[in-house]
Amino acid sequence: MPAPHDPNWHELPASECLQSLDSDRAGLCTEQVELLRQRHGYNRLPEVARHGPLLRFFMQFHNILLYVMLGAAVVTALLGHWVDTGVIFAAVLVNAIIGFIQEGKAQSALDSIRNMLSTRANVLRDGRRVEVDASELVPGDIVLLVSGDKVPADLRLLDVRNLRVDEAALTGESLPMEKNEQAVAADAALGDRYCMAWSGTLVVYGQASGLVVATGAQTELGKINSMLARVQAISTPLLRQIDRFGRGLAMVILAMVAATFALGTLWRGHDPGEMFMMAVALTASAIPEGLPAIMTVMLALGVQRMARRHAIIRRLPAVETLGSVTVICSDKTGTLTRNEMTVQRVICADARYQVGGVGYAPEGEISRDGAKLSPEERQRLQLIGHACLLCNDARIQPEGQGWRIEGDPTEAALLVLAAKNRLESEQVLSTWTCRDSIPFESEHRFRASLNHAGPGQTSIFMVGAPERLLEICDHQLGLDGEQPLDPDYWRRMATDTAAQGLRLLALARRRVDDSQQLLGFEDIDQGGFSLLALVGMIDPPREEAIAAVAECHDAGIRVKMITGDHADTARAIGAELGIGVGRPALTGAELALMSDEALRQVVMDIDVFARASPEHKLRLVQAMQACGQVVAMTGDGVNDAPALKRADVGVAMGLKGTEAAKESADVVLVDDNFATIGNAVREGRAIYDNLKKFILFMLPTNGGEALIVISAILFQFALPLTPAQVLWINMVTSCTLGMALAAEPTERGIMRRPPRPPSEPLLSGFFVWRVVLVSVLMMTGALGLFLWELEQGASLETARTMAVNTVVMAEMFYLLSSRHIHDSVLTREGLLGNPWILLTIAACAVLQLLYTYTAPMQNLFGAAALSADDWLKVCAAALLVLLGSELEKWLLRLHMRRRGKATGR
Repeated sequence: MPAPHDPNWHELPASECLQSLDSDRAGLCTEQVELLRQRHGYNRLPEVARHGPLLRFFMQFHNILLYVMLGAAVVTALLGHWVDTGVIFAAVLVNAIIGFIQEGKAQSALDSIRNMLSTRANVLRDGRRVEVDASELVPGDIVLLVSGDKVPADLRLLDVRNLRVDEAALTGESLPMEKNEQAVAADAALGDRYCMAWSGTLVVYGQASGLVVATGAQTELGKINSMLARVQAISTPLLRQIDRFGRGLAMVILAMVAATFALGTLWRGHDPGEMFMMAVALTASAIPEGLPAIMTVMLALGVQRMARRHAIIRRLPAVETLGSVTVICSDKTGTLTRNEMTVQRVICADARYQVGGVGYAPEGEISRDGAKLSPEERQRLQLIGHACLLCNDARIQPEGQGWRIEGDPTEAALLVLAAKNRLESEQVLSTWTCRDSIPFESEHRFRASLNHAGPGQTSIFMVGAPERLLEICDHQLGLDGEQPLDPDYWRRMATDTAAQGLRLLALARRRVDDSQQLLGFEDIDQGGFSLLALVGMIDPPREEAIAAVAECHDAGIRVKMITGDHADTARAIGAELGIGVGRPALTGAELALMSDEALRQVVMDIDVFARASPEHKLRLVQAMQACGQVVAMTGDGVNDAPALKRADVGVAMGLKGTEAAKESADVVLVDDNFATIGNAVREGRAIYDNLKKFILFMLPTNGGEALIVISAILFQFALPLTPAQVLWINMVTSCTLGMALAAEPTERGIMRRPPRPPSEPLLSGFFVWRVVLVSVLMMTGALGLFLWELEQGASLETARTMAVNTVVMAEMFYLLSSRHIHDSVLTREGLLGNPWILLTIAACAVLQLLYTYTAPMQNLFGAAALSADDWLKVCAAALLVLLGSELEKWLLRLHMRRRGKATGR
């Protein structure tokens, strides 16, 4: 006997389920309810233990990036640079607040799932119908459902009358599911358990009674809630790289500073106090305290740009992570497709017609292999359109720039087909008066309408499942009139069309006597109908999604479709989008039989996953991450929330997404459009490009300053830079120059590059070479000019002032060169393409003039006024960096071209 949380209620007959729970169709008695509630508890989802707000806030500081920033703040505070200290502490606080808010949002995801539970329920207790709070339900209760109800617990359906339930939020199924009370196989997927109604789903049509078999945490919704609470969000690739970079750089800085102090005091005999201050200054100059600030600015600017492109970023690092994704896992309905059922094919007895247009807009032509239709064909298609209009309860209304439907999406698609047949619905409905009808019910799988339009024009029109209508048809409609039915032809057409992922409906008609006023099942069962056509419909892919998928493929990003729909439909849509072409689809049932190891071996070879449950989606994300992939996951339902939280980037739908999905995600798409993800990937790659450019700019400038001081100590020169001057250079360049790279435009061809490997370090071997080269060039120019000036009899103050200005001006020139990592900047675009570069250079120049010529600055830093000749020498020495770096890039491009020719690329 199964326990109340046994997942196999769907395979048991309804009578056995009642017997197992000691219940009957009259419901439980009050005494039973109290006993069961003591055993199973209330029908609520459990709350997860949480840290208090103060502890959660302090935990945000446990981050290597913030440790580096705090270290820089302490050093600057020790040196009395309170402005720098305040700026750094402010950046730390902003990062902590952002993390605190994000964690609070994650907790809101769990709350939003709990809020999906129904608050009231109609049940049978002691043989009477009563309304109770849904939290009081217990296994064994009999719940009554009607259209508009939210299902209050997991139910095994007992009596069903034309019940359709919207399960999209739980299973991902794009259309409302038709329910019945018949048991199904034990291994049936969640979406195929037609005798079950799941907690949190919505009844859109019909009535039913159901036996409560699971409450609270034991429901499918509760399992997702538990899964979401267990899922650990992982760090982003950028933060992992920054973490490794920060640790490595900290070790290098400490080693360099210790060596400098030891050399200066033990070998060269400098005053220990002076050398200690120099070591502190070198530490302050080498620590990249500008890196967290510039990263935050870059990500914030990316957030603004992406908001203009309909993507709302809920967590800053997600902007850059989108640029590093190697796999995008996308839901199908509404993201890759329009979420609008569209008739694409009409199959008649002697012709197959293609229907143009997409969605609910009544626009599009009907053609046969591109040929113009004859008047006879038009007349037949209009008769088909009559059946579409008369067997229909849906309505389509214009709304804004689009169309809004009322009723079933399938029936709405038939209305649009009638409009494309040039039929006015109001005119047809007023001409063909409805005398009686049989509504659609899952038991008989058809809808019928008795309509009268005048003497000799009374007909029964039918729309339904092809196999059902074939049973009652003995004729088919050809261009020359009615012909004997060819069942084999229609079955072959139905099989071929369904294999292409289209949902099929058949349309039929039978003329009856004008005197008939009522319509009953006996009128249907007597047969004699003429089969008019088969119509094949599908939720078509978005045109922009097709282009976006192709762009992702060009960028080396795999796109995988994970959907709750059937495999045939998923494969067909995937083929139109260019996803999984020539590859098999993997169903949820097949996936459930695989071990984690087996799944990891095949997950990258399959691009279409059908009938996927929440557990399947989470396992797929984890399997791809185990294969070294950076995964972006899209979704809209509560069933997607665990996978959204686990993915490197969770992307939720803003229009049709549940609150649970939005709160679990890092990005929310305002327009639910896959193309927006492509735009976000481009933006993320641009941000990472700019971050690399900033690091390539920042490290050589810090390295150049350190080499100048270390070289002077090693070779017993007078120190070209004092500790205060090192800090001045660091403050001026960090506050002005580096920030301009945050606004660097996206480079051409960025979406034709392959994704960067997730394990790629932030500082590659090439970057190390570039850092060393530019540092040496900067040291050569500044130290050479300093020694030259001393040799020519200049004062120490003047020589140091020229050295400081040489370093700053070299950084100005190198900022221009940093705009392109490989390409030359000695072009109009390279020099003028980013106006922020010119503005920051101008601001930095003003600060240097104040440093050089104002008395307070001269007194504070030991500066001296320079002549025009001195400035020419400074410019000449600083140009060494620009010309040297541009020469290195030219040689690198030359080498890459030669290597490309040698390999035939």
